[in-house]
Amino acid sequence: MRIRPARRPRASVRLIGFIGVAALTGLGGCSALSPLPAWELLKGAGTATSTALATAAPAKASNTVHHGDAPVRTLCIEFNRNAPLEDLVPAMQAELKGQGVDSRVYEPGTGLQQCGVWLRYVATIEWGVPPMASGYRANLSAASLSLHRSDGTLLSTSSYVAEENFGLARWAGTRNKIAPVVKALITGFQS
Repeated sequence: MRIRPARRPRASVRLIGFIGVAALTGLGGCSALSPLPAWELLKGAGTATSTALATAAPAKASNTVHHGDAPVRTLCIEFNRNAPLEDLVPAMQAELKGQGVDSRVYEPGTGLQQCGVWLRYVATIEWGVPPMASGYRANLSAASLSLHRSDGTLLSTSSYVAEENFGLARWAGTRNKIAPVVKALITGFQS
């Protein structure tokens, strides 16, 4: 009696078997193939944490005062060197653009003749280490914005203050924090 050697399964059968095992165990291809599945899990958790931080609890405008003047369509931003958060002015400009307001940035004391309306701001910045990070990062903890005519007359004002419990909202992006303040400053309505 002659014994035949066992035949090796074809590559397509092995692939289908692998896909079936991966599907049954709930593992993605990267995790099943990685020599370090724990690392893949950690990378996935980091991505989920980053997403949660970016969209953490929405910020709210507070202490809004709006004098009901005609809507502003163009304004100048007086740059504040005492609020050195690099993405604050771009975040304000993006939100102003979303409200249909064009803006330009000037150093204090310049551009007075070119602008009929000025946006002035102050901000408090705190430093800390975000979850899943290894270094310190600046974050906006409070801001107050005000619109003035070139003669100094106050048109509107609104503020942002971080929640007292600070939680994950502390690490939300500057634009997420400043958006409701800019909207309240222009429209007069807090959300």
